[in-house]
Amino acid sequence: MIVVATDAPVDARNLKRLAARAIMGMARTGAAGSNSSGDYVIAFSAAPELRIRPGEANKPNAATVLGNEAMSPLFLAVIEATEEAVYNSLFRATTVTGRGHTVDALPLDKTLQIPREHRAMK
Repeated sequence: MIVVATDAPVDARNLKRLAARAIMGMARTGAAGSNSSGDYVIAFSAAPELRIRPGEANKPNAATVLGNEAMSPLFLAVIEATEEAVYNSLFRATTVTGRGHTVDALPLDKTLQIPREHRAMK
């Protein structure tokens, strides 16, 4: 489950486009998005000008929202933030046991040795 939250004034159509970019961030980490993977993204804007206040639900909203031409930086931000969140979750995970099964945490020393050997990290 990925949650994309922004304070940018983005309409529903562009929120859907932002959510789609989160899957691209997962793809950067090697996620395959296979059948039954359960990948799901929701996106919302907390921009004050987009809020629907009690008693105003039937009134037209004249808020100015970002146009398509302004979305590329947000798309890149969502992709990069999702990628980083996946890596953070992998590196912070702990070994867990449940119902007789144990899933080991990522061996950090061995994992970090790989990019060092390929000079991708110091």
